Order: sequence, then structure tokens, then C-alpha cells
Amino acid sequence: MTSPSAQHPPGADPPARTARAHSFNTAAAQYAANRPSYPPALFDAIEDLADRPLPGSRVADIGAGTGIATALLHARGADVLAVEPGDGMAAQFRSTLPDIPIVRGTGDDLPLADASVDLLTYAQAWHWTDQSRAVPEALRVLRPGGALALWWNTDALDVPWIAESATRTARHFGVDISAEKRNVNARAADPTGRLDFTRRTVRWSRRIPVDTHLANLGSHSVFLVHGEEHTASFLAEEREHLLRAFPDGYVDEVYDVILLLARTPT
Repeated sequence: MTSPSAQHPPGADPPARTARAHSFNTAAAQYAANRPSYPPALFDAIEDLADRPLPGSRVADIGAGTGIATALLHARGADVLAVEPGDGMAAQFRSTLPDIPIVRGTGDDLPLADASVDLLTYAQAWHWTDQSRAVPEALRVLRPGGALALWWNTDALDVPWIAESATRTARHFGVDISAEKRNVNARAADPTGRLDFTRRTVRWSRRIPVDTHLANLGSHSVFLVHGEEHTASFLAEEREHLLRAFPDGYVDEVYDVILLLARTPT
């Protein structure tokens, strides 16, 4: 969900960006139930690029949302703390992950002590920060030899049905959601040039019912801010398209996880 500038979606003014950022709090349960997870290979890549095992590492997951990434980091053995600004998302997090600590805050003003964590992670969340503030904050809280890891699930547009769906979405909503994610790059992620990012791409897929796929789509900010009627009409039409293509009622969502990781000096 990031843009070429990584600061706000293309064509969106600050109020529109703010509305999109806050929209998830009204759909936290839908988000938790239907959004895709992340493959084990992603966390293998993080350990490889960070040159540090996750077990025993002190990790802060920023913009943790409902805890999809937080739970996986915890399962890999990390000592993880979640940071989340939204009321609805934090409430959902606490209901599903009561044993993992969560504090309120943003990447622009981290509620963390100096040099206190080995790894900062942003799963689908870095684009909601102001990088001119978030980069110095990341450098402040990371220990020497620590790492900042940013990642996004992006639609695999070389898969024909996914490309066709993305075209229909862009036409209906006037926003190319897929382009927002495709344009993830080191320069956009850090306009200050203070971080040296390495990029990895991990492909994975999940087979799910069409209705789960549509609920996943509907949990994205572009859908949430356009109003229930506008969104419902699109999802109804999209359901017809998909059932014609997949009469058994199941789709294979294919993703490329784009990972950017930068290490701090030792």
C-alpha cells in the first residue's frame, strides 16, 4: 500500500491519507480474519540480511495492527513488543494476542528508549509514516548492529486473473493499489539517504474461498474510505467475475513480498 513517494498514496492529499490510515480501526476484525499472512521464507531472509537469529532478539513491530506479523515474529522466538496507534486495531490485537505486550504510538515518535531493540519491523506500515521523522527515530532506538526491516505483500501481476482484477479495481476507485505497492524501493523508503537498504522478494501463495478473497480486498483502505454502497457494488461485480473464472469457488492468491532491510553500524 505504499506509493512512489512512500509518503502518501498517489494523488491523495494529506486529509485523504489520514482518512485511509485511520480507516482500518472500523474494520479490525475483518482485517484480522481475511488479510494474508507472511511465508516462513520471509523471516529466513530477515535473519540472513540482518545477520542475526530471531530467537532471543529484542524486536519492536511498529504499526502492528491486529498482530499478523507480530505473532509470527513471536513464534520464531523473538522477544517482541508491538506498537500500534489505532484504537480498533489495538483492541483486536489484545483480544487475539493477550500474552504479547502492545503499547500505543507511531513510527514518527516511537515510545521506545534509545538503543533498546535489535530489530524494528514494519509490516505493511512504513508508508503511513513521515520518513523525515521515522528514519531518525529508527536510528535512535536501534542498537549498534541492529536492523530496520520493512515489507509489503504485493499482488503478483504476472498472474493474469490478478492483473485483470487490479485493472478493474483501479478503474472503479480511481487508484492503482497495485502500483502503490510495486513502487517500493530504497530511495522512496528513505528520502534522507541515511539508510542502505538491501531488497529481497519472496513469492508465495494461499488458496482461499472467493468470499475470503473479497473480504480481504474490502479491508484495504481504498475500499474502506469510499463508502459502503460504492464498495459493495464493486465487490458484487467482482464476485461474478471471479466465479466465472473459478467455478469451484476457490482462488489462488499469489503474492510477492517485497522486503527492504537496512543495518545500523556496529
